[in-house]
Amino acid sequence: MFTRRRKHFGTPADKATYATLHTASLASPHLREGLTPAAAGKASRHLRDLLGTAAIAICDASGVLAWDGVGGPYESNHRRDAKDLSAPTLRSGRTAVLGAHDVACGDPQCPIRTAVVAPIVTEERVVAVLVAYSNSTSAALVRATDEVARWVSGQVELAELNKERTRAMEAELRALRAQISPHFIYNALAAIASFVRTDPERARELLLEFADFSRYALRRGGEFTTLADELRNVERYLVLEQARFGERLKVSLQIAPEVLPVVIPFLVVQPLVENAVRHGLEAGAGSITIRARDRINEAEISVEDDGAGSDPEVIRAALSGVSSSDSVGLGNVDARLRQVYGDTYGLIVETALDAGTKVTFRIPKYSSGVHAST
Repeated sequence: MFTRRRKHFGTPADKATYATLHTASLASPHLREGLTPAAAGKASRHLRDLLGTAAIAICDASGVLAWDGVGGPYESNHRRDAKDLSAPTLRSGRTAVLGAHDVACGDPQCPIRTAVVAPIVTEERVVAVLVAYSNSTSAALVRATDEVARWVSGQVELAELNKERTRAMEAELRALRAQISPHFIYNALAAIASFVRTDPERARELLLEFADFSRYALRRGGEFTTLADELRNVERYLVLEQARFGERLKVSLQIAPEVLPVVIPFLVVQPLVENAVRHGLEAGAGSITIRARDRINEAEISVEDDGAGSDPEVIRAALSGVSSSDSVGLGNVDARLRQVYGDTYGLIVETALDAGTKVTFRIPKYSSGVHAST
C-alpha cells in the first residue's frame, strides 16, 4: 500500500518571505553597479514589486534616474514633478509623506494619489531618494518604503566600497610597477647588451623575452590573470636573470597542472620570485624553487630560496608597510591579497638569518567578483 504525501511548500508567511528575498536578490546585482540611470532603471521594477505600489521613482539632485509603474499620460504628469517632490528629502534626509494636494494630477482615473519619499543614504550623505506612489498611504507603506530605501542604501554603499577597493588595488599595482621596473630593466638590458657582439642570436631571443615581459607587466588590462599566464611571465623573467647569472642561478618549478587556470591578482608571483633571486644569490650562487599545489578548494603557491635569509622583524616591518626594505613589493603583494580575499589570505613568510626564505600564499579557486581579463 502506497501513501501519497502532499507536497509541503510552507506557510503563507514562508512563501511571502521567500518571494521578498527572491525579488531583492533580483535587484541587488544591478544596484551593486552603483546608482547610475542604467542600474537604477534595471532595479526599479524589482523595487516596485517589493513595495507593491502603482509606481516608484528614484531621483537624485540631477533629476529622475528611473521610473517604473503606470505609463502613458499618468507617467508624464508625475515624472515631471518627481524632482520637485524629492527636493525636500534630498536636503533634509527625512522621510516625507505627501497627500493628494501635493501629488494628485487632477485626472480622476489616475491611480496615483499619494507618495512616500524616503532617503537613500551612503556614508551619512543623502545621495538619492526612493519615491513610492500609491492610491492611498498607510503606516505599513511608509515603513516598507523606509526599509526598502535603507536596503538600497546598503547596496549602493557596497558598490562604492567595491569601487574604492578597485581604485586602491589599481594604485597599489601602479606603485608595484614603478618599484619593479627601474630595478629590473637596467639589469635586463645590460645582460642583453653583453651578448650583442658575442652571440647576436641569443641577444635577439633575450630582447624578445624582455619585450614580452614588459608588455605583460605594463599592460592596461584588468587586475586579475590566470596562474598560467603569471607563471609564463615569471619564466620570461627567469630567462633574463639566468642570462645575467648563468650557472649561479638554479631554478626548479613544481606546478600542479590542475591549478593553472586559477585566477589570481595580477603580478603577485613575479615580485616574490624577484626577491628570491636577489636574496638567494647574495652568497654568489643559489637555487629558487617555485611550487603551485592543489589544495582542494584552493591553490597554494610558494617561492623558496636557499640564500642568506632575513631577520623576521625586518620582514614583519616590510609586510606592515612600516619599513622601506629592499624586499621588492612584499608589503604590496600582501596588501593586495588581503584586499581581494580577506586577512586570512595574506603572505606567510618563513625565514631566518642564514636559513633561506620561503614565501607562501593561498588563492581560493573560486571567488565572487574575481575574473581574469581577456
